[in-house]
Amino acid sequence: MRSPKWYVLVALFCIATGPVTFAQSAKPSDDSAQSKAAAVPATEAEVQQLRREVAELKAEIHQLLETSAQAQGGAAHLVQTNAVTGSDADASLAATAPPAVNAAASSDANASAPAATAADIDGLQKEIEVLQKKASDAPGLTAGWNGEHFFLGSPDGKFMLMPIGYLNAQYNFYKGDGAPSDTFSIRRARFGVQGNYGSQLDYSFLFETASTATPTIAIRDAYMDFKPWSAFKIQGGQYKVPFSMEVGTADTNVEFADRSITSVLYPDAAGAFRAPGIDAHGDLAGGRMQYWVGIFNGQGLLAVGTTNEPEVVGRVRFAPWRDSDIHLLKELTFGGSVEHSRSRGLSNELSFSGVLTDGTYTFFPQFRINGGVERYNGFFAWLRGPLGIRGEYTQLLQKRSDIGSLAPGGIAFNTIPGVVGKGTYASATYLLTGEREPENAIPRVKHPVIGPNSPGESGPAGWGAWELLARYSWLEGKAAGATCDASTIPACPITPGIVPYYSDHTLQWTLGLNWYLNYWVLVKSNVNFNQLKDPSVQGILPRNYYVYIEQLQFRF
Repeated sequence: MRSPKWYVLVALFCIATGPVTFAQSAKPSDDSAQSKAAAVPATEAEVQQLRREVAELKAEIHQLLETSAQAQGGAAHLVQTNAVTGSDADASLAATAPPAVNAAASSDANASAPAATAADIDGLQKEIEVLQKKASDAPGLTAGWNGEHFFLGSPDGKFMLMPIGYLNAQYNFYKGDGAPSDTFSIRRARFGVQGNYGSQLDYSFLFETASTATPTIAIRDAYMDFKPWSAFKIQGGQYKVPFSMEVGTADTNVEFADRSITSVLYPDAAGAFRAPGIDAHGDLAGGRMQYWVGIFNGQGLLAVGTTNEPEVVGRVRFAPWRDSDIHLLKELTFGGSVEHSRSRGLSNELSFSGVLTDGTYTFFPQFRINGGVERYNGFFAWLRGPLGIRGEYTQLLQKRSDIGSLAPGGIAFNTIPGVVGKGTYASATYLLTGEREPENAIPRVKHPVIGPNSPGESGPAGWGAWELLARYSWLEGKAAGATCDASTIPACPITPGIVPYYSDHTLQWTLGLNWYLNYWVLVKSNVNFNQLKDPSVQGILPRNYYVYIEQLQFRF
């Protein structure tokens, strides 16, 4: 018959270590959270002392198990205390506090262990619980890798900070009369942090450290997003103006080397599509509808407003079939946006830039503008497995009210017809390796060439993910002319004033191949075929240009 001491030790080990295991995995109750708030923070030395005491208690239990096993001539085996029956069940309640147990363990193996009560067991159990609770209540930090980003957070998970960054290094090869020289550039080198403070407040700070447009360090994103309810959220700071679907796609998730040539018509295009402002947004009807309504300075990065009429933006997006059984329509989304602002000629404000996104040429000149600015946009996206089809149309009107002598050839304060811009694009992408086309994210690479697996994937290493790209873009600019003749308009001087008429357009075809080495490293290869239909500079004939772009993207 086995010695009762064995069951005493087994019961002591199972009962004493149980609360420690639970304390490490279970979430604290509301009462414990309140007690934490009222507790006095422990010092680092006190925390280490508490942990040593817990470790010593556990070591004593393990030592007693080994001593008991040697006395019985066999190895110790753990059994559940609720499996002990009969007299063994009574023996399982026999235990002592650590000094008494040590004395019993050092006595003769055949000697009977001193009797102990259930209160002794409870005392040891509570002692471990108290020590463990004090250690968990002490201030500390958690850090690690969440599958996509490194993070640093508080023990309760209410505060989280993640360092982020991405780099786009690019080389352009040009072919065509008058095309720019081949060049290497760092398109983006951005670093910052993002995270959350509680479950209702997100934040982001992003800095541009090297760019051809801004060679010095500049703030790109600096905002907070307060989310009290899913249907109503408030975001404020400096960030992307919520106007276009294409701009709403994160910079690292744009599948082409450049956004479409239509993007020159979007708000704050000269300021990386960002401006200081605030907006309200949210999800309605279970995410079937999303909305954004906001006001912005409308002058780009860190720029102050020039008029008392801010830039007002409204956008809606619909996904009515997202929960239906019609698979062809589940991933279909569409929507539109409007924008209104006001320009000021005396602040030297100009119309949209006619420089193509790949820098090949300027298809349309810029003009001094003054007065209302209006934009309209419509978009759609359809995703089906590895296939993604997207399209967008944008129209812009920039008025030239009372601009007169501020315009080339203008007279006095006469109003000149406004500058009109129109553009559209349609794109198709297809993942050859079977990954699913995401809405606004990097595809989850199933078999990466290098590095860790994508979040949620566990496949073996392979050749990465491969994607085919195709896009058509068209862009038009018009600036109607005017004539001021004293014979017909009394306010005009004797010498007639003439404002020339401009009407130019261009288009671009883009073919590409993307190679995702893993979820964080991407190689883009694009070929642009640019057709200059109506040049803006007199004496230049319509012509074609070819641009080959090789880009490496890394993010973390």
